[in-house]
Amino acid sequence: METSVQTKLLAAQSRRTTSARIAMFALPLLLLAPALWNGYPLLQYDTGGYLARWYEGYLVPSRSTTYGLYLHLGESSQFWLNLGFQAIVTLWILQLTLRVFGITRPFRLAAIGVALVATTALPWITSMLLTDIFAGLAVLALFLLMACRDRTSGLEKGLLIAFAAFAAATHSATLGVLAGLCCAGWLLLPLLRGRLSAMGLMQGSMTVVAGSLLLLASNYALSGTVAWTPGGSSVAFGRMLQDGIVKRYLDDHCATVKLKLCPYKNELPPTGDDFLWGGNNMFDKLGRFEGLSGEMEFISREAVKAYPWMQAKAAAKATWDQLVHVGTGEGTNGWLPHTYGIIERYLPDQAATMRAARQQHWDINFNAMNWVHIPVALGSMALLLVILGRAAWRRELDDVSLLAGFVATALLGNALICGVISGPHDRYGARIVWIATFVVLIAAIKYFVDGRNTHGDEATD
Repeated sequence: METSVQTKLLAAQSRRTTSARIAMFALPLLLLAPALWNGYPLLQYDTGGYLARWYEGYLVPSRSTTYGLYLHLGESSQFWLNLGFQAIVTLWILQLTLRVFGITRPFRLAAIGVALVATTALPWITSMLLTDIFAGLAVLALFLLMACRDRTSGLEKGLLIAFAAFAAATHSATLGVLAGLCCAGWLLLPLLRGRLSAMGLMQGSMTVVAGSLLLLASNYALSGTVAWTPGGSSVAFGRMLQDGIVKRYLDDHCATVKLKLCPYKNELPPTGDDFLWGGNNMFDKLGRFEGLSGEMEFISREAVKAYPWMQAKAAAKATWDQLVHVGTGEGTNGWLPHTYGIIERYLPDQAATMRAARQQHWDINFNAMNWVHIPVALGSMALLLVILGRAAWRRELDDVSLLAGFVATALLGNALICGVISGPHDRYGARIVWIATFVVLIAAIKYFVDGRNTHGDEATD
């Protein structure tokens, strides 16, 4: 009788293990399910600017040449090579994070993967030709380098450094978040000895330096210019415009300072996006970035000095607004004329497939999925605070609490950089907030696994 029961238990365990392994191997397909359903990689308003970098050979505001080169490598596969890389590296970093926490088993990885696919923006940003997927993954990679270096191999460290450096080079905000985390780590090192190490922080800092050098090298390779990707001051100008700071500065100074925008100060559009990217006649008439970059930089710089308190209040509000702007799908719709034009001009053999995709027929309902994604994202951020509060109450900083603090700092840094410089956008929140949900899932599994181990009942999934 006992043998029969044991046989049934072993058979059930074998079935669970087989099912979990099948699910684990299916995860990359789940991560790419939106693109597979769409019939073509998902596109966004900014995608065309990145695609054009290889062909146009000059720098444009806010469009990383590093990411443009990355996209060029996958053009012959209709970018499925890029999406495949994004799915595989996502699965690898998720699996590696679970392994260093001692909970990497097929069923757990499969369960967490399915939960993230079902409740967060992760599969949508993995399926998209945009830098967003690398933002959250780079934060996890940096954590593994800085806090878990004794639990990864030399090869894994090298790959994490290479990936994080590449991710940093694809978007200035991602580089800024990683740099901020490194600075925070160095400042807290005296308080966190035993949890952070100088060597781990050096490896993490190396990714920021390497990412910066990679971006400069990419810019030089494509444009022949050793320069940073332009556009930072223009984007900051756009945020100040929608906060009313630009109008205030023009009202106060046009009588004494000759500026191109002075005759138009009462006609400024309501948002920075409308001014810079919305086909604004005023912006076009004044020469777009070529004609206005110097003036926008001047106004941005002078307005910081002229209205520090107004800037501080606007920055605080923008940071908070960015924290809660976490909806999936911003800028991913059926009206992307610039991106369509770039594909039709430089990749005409893909134009028919691209035009036939579901996205181009407005078949994606992000409003419906955000009934799930937004509450999960906001709830996950709140639970990060609960995890940190519990650690403070118990005066015990375990692995989960350290990761929660690291991710919470990353989310705050992302909100500060994106909110203050670009202005709050759902896209900037959705691309990184899914890692908060990942931390909460890790915490839940650790809680139950540790509880079962305490009672001598080792989990056998």
